[in-house]
Amino acid sequence: MRILLIGEYSRLHNSVKEGLLILGHEVTLVSDGDSFKQYPSDYYIIPSLTTKGILNKGRQVLFRLFKHDIAVWERGIRFYKLLAKLKDYDVVQLINEAPIKTVPFFERYLLNKVITQNKKTFLLCCGIDYNIVQYMLDKKPRYSLMDPFFSNKNLLSQYRYIFEYITSGRKALHDFLYQKIEGVIACDMDYALPLKDNSKFIGLVPNPVNLEKLNYILPVIHEKIIIFLGINRWTYYQKGIAYFEKALEVIKQKYPDRVEIIISESLPYDEYIQIYNRAHILLDQIFGYDQGYNALEAMAKGKVVFTGAEKEFMEYYHLEQRVAINALPNVNALVNELSYLIENPIEIEAISKRAREFIEKEHEYIAVARKYLEKWY
Repeated sequence: MRILLIGEYSRLHNSVKEGLLILGHEVTLVSDGDSFKQYPSDYYIIPSLTTKGILNKGRQVLFRLFKHDIAVWERGIRFYKLLAKLKDYDVVQLINEAPIKTVPFFERYLLNKVITQNKKTFLLCCGIDYNIVQYMLDKKPRYSLMDPFFSNKNLLSQYRYIFEYITSGRKALHDFLYQKIEGVIACDMDYALPLKDNSKFIGLVPNPVNLEKLNYILPVIHEKIIIFLGINRWTYYQKGIAYFEKALEVIKQKYPDRVEIIISESLPYDEYIQIYNRAHILLDQIFGYDQGYNALEAMAKGKVVFTGAEKEFMEYYHLEQRVAINALPNVNALVNELSYLIENPIEIEAISKRAREFIEKEHEYIAVARKYLEKWY
């Protein structure tokens, strides 16, 4: 089959492409490389003219005055110039509802062109979109990344980008796509749960992980158990980092000679990886029901990860033993879980091994590529 993948998110489409190529399919990937992450792409739509030199200075002035980034137009124009090459594919898959990342009405125009000149189009749900935001605003989940905002409306500036997904332009784009696509696929339980009653939902396909790029590290504990928390200020509230920080303060007082706690922010990549590889326990996020890429890669490396691992996740994968620690928005619960691991270090090794086995069984990228093929057929 000829397959066109549009957009990138945490290397998901790159991993799918690698699996599909091994299975003998022809695959083209168009993206901006997931912004600063710069993942590989066959055709890039990176806005390079408006983000350099004099045009970038004008862009910054316009953004300060009108809160509009003209770089999104350049991204759309670059995609427009590729349209003649993006035709006659058997399957098109969009990484999300706005894979080109231009203004909504231009996005709709471009996606309509792509959908019209190819056979089947499928949509992935693997990040924030209209359905997910509406689901959280309706307070349907037991907890969500919106909880800090619900408790403190002064955090609006931290959440403003989320509310953009339910503007009229985004809603029109969402409605248009759901009229055109063959189906929508969720990449984990956080997106499958809001979609379960949606007529377009055709199931969950787990995030693909290329294990050839991730070596397993047996968690050998010499003197202290190393706990690592990496902080991204942009997602500080959405990932519930404050809960981890408070729990670590208690653990530091409770086990001063038995743990080494490393909290990093904006570390150079090489230094980050060095610390990351040394850690036995990694604190990822609070408000999840399943694992994102950061957690999956850490689990593949053998870390004990505090992340989303709710009962819905355990039931879906028929798990009887934990492969990760379900990180609840409760400081006492986090302290209890950390304390148990510190006092029972043999459990760290056991969870580490189960985590790697789980990733190999459910997330191996070639097996996941086959699951996509089944959905597309």
